[in-house]
Amino acid sequence: MLTSLRAALSGLPALALLFSLAAASVQNPAPPAAGGSESPAVTASPTPARPEFTTELYEVVKVVDGDTIHILRGDTVEKLRLLNVDTEERIRAGQKQDPAKPMTAFGEECALWAQDFFAALAGEDGKTRVRLLFPEGKESRGTFGRLLCHVILEDGRDFNLMLVQLGKSPYYNKYGNSRIKHGEFVAAQMHAREKQLGIWNPKVNEPETPGAPVYKRNYDELMIWWQARADAIDAYYVKCAEEPFSIFSSEDDELLDLAQLMGDEVQVFGAIDRIFEEQDGSRTLLLRASNKDKALRVRIPADAVEALKPAEIDALTQYGRQNYAYFSGKITTGERGFEMILSDPANVVRGGPEPAMPAGN
Repeated sequence: MLTSLRAALSGLPALALLFSLAAASVQNPAPPAAGGSESPAVTASPTPARPEFTTELYEVVKVVDGDTIHILRGDTVEKLRLLNVDTEERIRAGQKQDPAKPMTAFGEECALWAQDFFAALAGEDGKTRVRLLFPEGKESRGTFGRLLCHVILEDGRDFNLMLVQLGKSPYYNKYGNSRIKHGEFVAAQMHAREKQLGIWNPKVNEPETPGAPVYKRNYDELMIWWQARADAIDAYYVKCAEEPFSIFSSEDDELLDLAQLMGDEVQVFGAIDRIFEEQDGSRTLLLRASNKDKALRVRIPADAVEALKPAEIDALTQYGRQNYAYFSGKITTGERGFEMILSDPANVVRGGPEPAMPAGN
């Protein structure tokens, strides 16, 4: 298939370039180490990423909370979102509690700790500087435009790993295992749990006043869910290596371009961002995308909605369920990005097993 596709595209410079980009992403495939908002994009490349960090030091201008930092690059203030960590939400006056991710006393404590931590690292000029580490040396941004990265301190320590080792954050693999430091994150979390540090202390976030509301995250439950999602992503990498150019990611718009040009029926791996109930009775599944202008919209015609009920489409968006799936069909270009028509329940398959959540969830 690759030989014929290369030949078909060789006479078309733009398409040949696109093929070269796509081919590079599946060259020498090997799945990342197995292991159990904003997120790194799930692309076609299953190769464990090399850690690449910038040699330049950047001034830290603001510490928002435990995992959100602002730095100065040139004349631009960049907002960072630290990969594979998720500290608890700090307390914000007037904001309602979110049961899925509540504001907690420890979240506030962690935010204040991070501010003090970076302030203490300031040099003689009163400024704190850090380096950035990007998987594969390639910058990427999350949903809110923040740079997704590791923060490397001047002494070489990885601040992301430090957060997990100190119990300030769990190893956050909801959007996939770390491509560069999976084993180190696992070891860091094991250390923190054994020592009952931070979030692993049974007494953390317990109210001082008897009978007061308790706002805590159930990490044992959350990690079962996150791991099921991470396992689905790992399985996708394996399938992508075995069947290149027949399986694509909703978050890799370069390969979706190629899928559209091929004109064949393909499988697209992804998670639903939102479901829209259209006025004509049809449904639109907007899949997660790294480029919102090229997001894939899976259209379910009105006369197919009933037939799709056995596929339990809505469950793909729910807490504690397997959120990743493979959608089969032809990719076309619509007014707002890529499109696919879904009429047969056999053309939507779960990306992995359902999480073994505790009874009652």
